[in-house]
Amino acid sequence: MLRPSIRRLAAHSSIGTQSSGLRQVPPALLPPIPLYRRILRAHRNKLPVEMRVLGDDYVKSEFRNHQKIDNPMHIVGFLTEWQTYVQQIEGDDWRGEKMDKQKVDKMNDQQIAQMYELMQAIREKELQENDPEHVAGSVSKQTPDGV
Repeated sequence: MLRPSIRRLAAHSSIGTQSSGLRQVPPALLPPIPLYRRILRAHRNKLPVEMRVLGDDYVKSEFRNHQKIDNPMHIVGFLTEWQTYVQQIEGDDWRGEKMDKQKVDKMNDQQIAQMYELMQAIREKELQENDPEHVAGSVSKQTPDGV
């Protein structure tokens, strides 16, 4: 569970419903638990079963890993990115979307490794769906020592 001060950082406000001139003010951040539930609900309603399982596991892991974060900037960044993600999933405008190069440039080595692992898992699922023999073929190609 994230600390109570985090809840105050992400408290609802009317700021997100106002606009200033031509620029739309971004919506207020959802608190961590409602955001987490909204993401899981979006996965349940919008993703195929295989992708839902993969996505749910990833979301649970990320929220668990960020429970003890104390830096307000990291907390706000974390919640902002996940809120943007869930809005894209709910709006169906995420399919075929490429990741913003600026976001990739800001990632550390661990985050890039996580993205690579996620990409590999998604590609493996796609191969299994498109070519069921791929799994059987890749298993039979292994030698007894696992190489």
